[in-house]
Amino acid sequence: MPVRIVTDSSCDLPEDLAKQLGIEIVPLTIRFGDDEYVDRVDLSADEFWSKMASSPVLPETAAPSAGAFEETFRRLGTEGADAVVCVSLSSKLSATIQSAQVAANAVGDDLRIEVVDSLTVALALGNLARRAAEAANDGADADTIVKLVETLRDRSRLFGALDTLENLKKGGRVGGAQALLGSMLSIKPVLAIEDGQVEPWARVRTRSKALRWLVDKVKEEGTVEDLAILHGNAPDVNILVEMFEPLYPPDEILVATMGPVVGAHGGARIIGVTYHTPG
Repeated sequence: MPVRIVTDSSCDLPEDLAKQLGIEIVPLTIRFGDDEYVDRVDLSADEFWSKMASSPVLPETAAPSAGAFEETFRRLGTEGADAVVCVSLSSKLSATIQSAQVAANAVGDDLRIEVVDSLTVALALGNLARRAAEAANDGADADTIVKLVETLRDRSRLFGALDTLENLKKGGRVGGAQALLGSMLSIKPVLAIEDGQVEPWARVRTRSKALRWLVDKVKEEGTVEDLAILHGNAPDVNILVEMFEPLYPPDEILVATMGPVVGAHGGARIIGVTYHTPG
């Protein structure tokens, strides 16, 4: 049986695509005050955005338990997997990878588990898991898949334009974007994942200029691979897709709604792009 790919629910991969590729997704947990939900099980992305719009409290996220990963690893072994490659969200943003590593150690005598730190999140993580799964389905072994993920990780880019930094500020995940706070709350900031954590990248004055910045950033890279658009119920997502024509036709761009794990910190109407730079 092929090597199986595991990731976590911060990947924001559409459910049908994950199933098609055989990617296993271990869910994080979302809390609205005293109410707790299992991501993608108790709460869909659309339900999350609806709830966040009406909630008086900012949602919080929690990493999966080691037991959740262990159950998934053991089940895949029982199903006949030769090995498992687990691609986790950035170790600098979450303790998720620690849970995966504990589980890998517990299962290691029975099944080979390779845990790879993606150093990214959201659909950028999803892209890495997707490429890993495609390689696995083509018969690649675990060593080849790990090397592929590590190579693509170095070429991965993720940029997100926010309508506000209020959620990041309240959630304490601002990191290097601290410089954008205060008087800069009126700016439409563009953040990036750099070396595994959130960093400020650009400041634009309007939403339309933010969309144009995202398009121009992709164009200046040359011909990119695996272009994808992620958004938090952004009403202008189709406009962004159209702005990439004719270089990237709509049927070549993966578009996905951002889930609770990143959406809780990025806030409503966040919109961004992720891709792999030319190899």
